[in-house]
Amino acid sequence: MSSRSHIKIAPNAVVCQQAELKGEIYIGANTVVHPRAIIMAKAGPIYIGENNIIEEQAYIDNRFSSDDEKRKKDKDKPEPIPMHIGNYNVFEVGCHIESKQIGDSNTIEAKAVVGKDTKITNNCIIGAHCKLSANETIPENTIIFGDECHQKPHNELPIKQDDQLGFLIKILPNYHNLKKSSKKKGSKDP
Repeated sequence: MSSRSHIKIAPNAVVCQQAELKGEIYIGANTVVHPRAIIMAKAGPIYIGENNIIEEQAYIDNRFSSDDEKRKKDKDKPEPIPMHIGNYNVFEVGCHIESKQIGDSNTIEAKAVVGKDTKITNNCIIGAHCKLSANETIPENTIIFGDECHQKPHNELPIKQDDQLGFLIKILPNYHNLKKSSKKKGSKDP
């Protein structure tokens, strides 16, 4: 992957100028990226769906493993590894995400860490300060909580963040400079 950035921001997405974005990144409609959020696409592109909230100091990092780094030094280029993030997710302040696959309607709470080998399905809550690094898939409708990252199922319907998204989309442009979207509203891809 080249060191140049290729960032595509959908119309109606709000990406603050103070957010740090590097690499090949696609941001879906109505997604909000707060100032000082960091999104790094080093190992391959990052595809972020619609209606996500990425708060301050959230760090989304698609990076190579140490084995890939060794091959990179040996001039044997590793294949790009895409990261996919679904719709209606919330990444709270200071969380660190390396997972290559995150489904829809998840909440990653403050200071939580999700490692590259962990996959998050749908409607999961990863509690504050929880650290997930095992090679596992978190089942749908799961809460991870506590110092020892206990898991339990829940039966709550997914929480859509429409009110918070609407508020942020309206208010952030009043106080922050924004990165421009990649195309005009209503235009179609070729």
